[in-house]
Amino acid sequence: MDPVKIKTEDGLSLLAWWAKPSSVDKPVVAFFHGNGGRIGYRNFKVRPLLDNGYGVLLLAYRGYSGNTGSPTEGGLYADARGAMKFLEEKGITKKRRVLYGESLGTGIAVYLASKGRAGAVILEAPYTSIADVAASRFPIFPVRSLVRDRFDSLSRIQSIQVPLFVIHGERDRVVGVEFGRRLFAAANEPKEGMFIPAAGHIDLYRHGVAKRIIRFIDRHF
Repeated sequence: MDPVKIKTEDGLSLLAWWAKPSSVDKPVVAFFHGNGGRIGYRNFKVRPLLDNGYGVLLLAYRGYSGNTGSPTEGGLYADARGAMKFLEEKGITKKRRVLYGESLGTGIAVYLASKGRAGAVILEAPYTSIADVAASRFPIFPVRSLVRDRFDSLSRIQSIQVPLFVIHGERDRVVGVEFGRRLFAAANEPKEGMFIPAAGHIDLYRHGVAKRIIRFIDRHF
């Protein structure tokens, strides 16, 4: 992959890694990572996509991977819109885009897809909202009123009208599987779910997820 710069509407220049598709009929996966680490830690997730000839755009948000800026909900949405503009400039239409959200990034992918910016969506360990997750972890505190960055995916999921694939580990102790199931239940068809009994939050790829993702993408493109 090649390092590129993503320009945002509020003047930031963000690091991203880019690989064009092997042919014009192949889709491009825009990957929105989770909260932990940096984009280089996602190499084992991106490798199968590249091996199958898909294009990949791996975005590092503001405040991550050495980028300037401070991450907020509105700021991360702006980063994602910048990524979509980059793909538009590369001639990648929305019908050829797969939005892949990982944990925190699922809220970003849902936001973009609800605006009609995708041909398909993959959500790995998604939540209904950050406020819901926080309230489940601190039930005796009024955390809902304190959470500023809400990433309310549940309110947006029914606006998505493209194929959806939800992946979640039933032993997830970071984002409980109940949130992924609720989001999946609220989503429109066509949709697929992969809820893995033995998987947690970060070990999903040890349970055949990569092959299922490739099959999902090939089925719809």
